Amino acid sequence: MIILGLILLIIGIVAGISILTTIGTILIIIGAVLWILGATGRAVGGRKHYW
Repeated sequence: MIILGLILLIIGIVAGISILTTIGTILIIIGAVLWILGATGRAVGGRKHYW
């Protein structure tokens, strides 16, 4: 999710499409939160591991 967010963010900045930049930023934030929760051992969505 973080990688997809980065790709969309880069495409949005290069192409000048603000909606892709916004979606990319949101995906990066959500991916980082899920990564941190999974790394601390907290169950995410009923699963111990997120991938």
